[in-house]
Parts: sequence; structure tokens; C-alpha cells
Amino acid sequence: MSQETLEWLNANVLIGFTDKRGTAWHHRRSLEGDEPNHYPGPVPVEDVRRRLFGWEAVSGEVFVKNPVTGRLQQDSTRQAFLRSDNGYVMGYFTPGYQPHPYEEWLINKIGSLLDDELSIGSAGLLRGGAVAWVSIEVPETITTPEGVEFRPNLFGTTSFDGSLKTRFKRAATNIVCDNTMALALSEAGQEIAIKHSRHSRLKVAEAREALNLVYQTADDFAAEITRLCQTTVTDRQWDAFLDAEVRVPAEKGRGRTLAEKKRDSLTRLWNEDARVAPWRGTAYGVVQAVNTYAHHEATVRNVHRPERNMLRAITGGVHQMDRSILSTLTGLLDRTDLVRAA
Repeated sequence: MSQETLEWLNANVLIGFTDKRGTAWHHRRSLEGDEPNHYPGPVPVEDVRRRLFGWEAVSGEVFVKNPVTGRLQQDSTRQAFLRSDNGYVMGYFTPGYQPHPYEEWLINKIGSLLDDELSIGSAGLLRGGAVAWVSIEVPETITTPEGVEFRPNLFGTTSFDGSLKTRFKRAATNIVCDNTMALALSEAGQEIAIKHSRHSRLKVAEAREALNLVYQTADDFAAEITRLCQTTVTDRQWDAFLDAEVRVPAEKGRGRTLAEKKRDSLTRLWNEDARVAPWRGTAYGVVQAVNTYAHHEATVRNVHRPERNMLRAITGGVHQMDRSILSTLTGLLDRTDLVRAA
């Protein structure tokens, strides 16, 4: 993990409610600079404006080098969006692209609806500022009867590199491992998405609906945890899940070594790790094992782990991962041979 990545996160990611959740796992006090990026309570709206969104995305002309003449010529079919403070080029678009300024879409439209029970829990910039998010949370951490502590939140995200529509989607932060989880929170109708087009806008009613999802997330997530904790997974079923989740090649080589290493890591988490073992023998323990492995131990390529985890949370990768785990596990639990063998 590079020092530069940690420096970026500790300067461009603001984390709130540390009295309730503790510090983020990527936190380094020595890299915070002149101002701490962790807050014991909510992240102040004005700090998000000043520290993260205190610049504009400006449109610039695009020029290309003519291979025949060697001269630069304008490409009128494209425009670039750059940061006004440092000139960083975030993305290239057609003239019909409609930018969604961070302050307007992630602060003004949502911030005006915040109340005493909803505040900013985190906010940040990634990819040089080309991707941004703001997470809206309730002040108190929720603890289920099964001992799972989580914080329901609503991610508001958008981008200036073309990678994301503007979206408001549900998720939850698992306190014991600082993981973002989705479980069954990705059903149709549980997020709002707005394209970057000339007629794009977020109505007040839609904004209120998005914020209401935070409260709904708490009930739905807690109910899903209870259901999964009440679903027994025997040792034989766990072994079958490992076989389905991590296929070990028959031939010796790098692929087989990596697969065996992953199986060993998942088994260690399942049996011994405090973030997983308390729920060993349940479907929730299976989800927690794979989710924790993916966040904290899996090999990361072409991007650094903290940035990968942040991007996965806001782009929907967490939803896809949790759905895949539950789909595989459900299929195995329905198998008669495994049930009888238990």
C-alpha cells in the first residue's frame, strides 16, 4: 500500500461519529496534516464544502495532435472537465454531458433536508477528485439481539470521470470490522439514479424519499441479520460452500497455491477471527467471513486497498458480492444430500 494513497485518504476522506464507530481502518494520525479528518460527532456540512468541495469542475476545449501536420487541432466532439484549483483532468465527454457539481448535488439538495436524526457520517473524494460521495447516517449505532453492531447509511455519489451516474443507495457499515455490507438491501426501487443529461434534476420529493431509506435500512438490515443468524450452516455445508466459492485447480501451480491460500484464510476467519467466529455455524457467519476477507485480506490489483474498498462501497460492488455469497449459500442449503448428512 503506497504512502501516497494513505496520504490522500487521510486528507480527502472525512469520517464522523468516531465516538460510536471508532476510527476508519485506514486511519493514520501522522498523515492527517493540519486538520484531523476524523470527528467524534457528525461531519460538519461546512467542512465538507471547504475541505472537499471547495473547487469547481470547469469545462475545457480538447485538442489532438494531427499526425500529418504535427499541429494541434480542436476536437469539437469532446469537452474535458478539469478541477479549477489544480487543473487535474477528470474526464472527457460529449457536449451533451451535464455535470452534477458536488456541492449542489451532494450537499445542497440533501443537506437542506437533514434534521436532528440525520447527519453526514462520511464524505470523500477518490480518483483525484473525479469521484465523490457523502454518506448520511443516524447518530446512534444499532445493535441487534445477535450482537451485530451496524450503522445504516445512505450513499450519495456522483462523478466527473463518467464512471457513475448520480445515485443515492442504501448500505450499512458493520462496526466490528469497518466493512460496508448490503445483504438484501439491493432490491429494485431501493436506490435513486439520475443520468448526467441536460434534463437531469433531483426533485425535493425524491430527495426526501432517499433520506427516508436510511430509516428503512435499519429495520431491513436488522431483520436480514436475524434471518441469517437463525439459518444453521453445518461444517459439511461450510466445506461445500468453500468448494463452490474457491475452486482449487487439479494441477499444481500459482492458481492452485492462491486458491489454497484463500481457503485457508476463509477457514481461519470462520474458526478463529473475532470479526467472524462469534457467528460461526450460521449463514451470517458465512457472509461475514467472505466480506471480511474481501475487504481486508484479498489480493488487490491495479488499485490500492483503501481506494478499492471505498469504490466498491459506492459503485455497487458490495451489493454484487453479498448477493453472490447469498445465492451460492442458498443453493447449497437447499441440497438434500447436505441436509441429510448434517
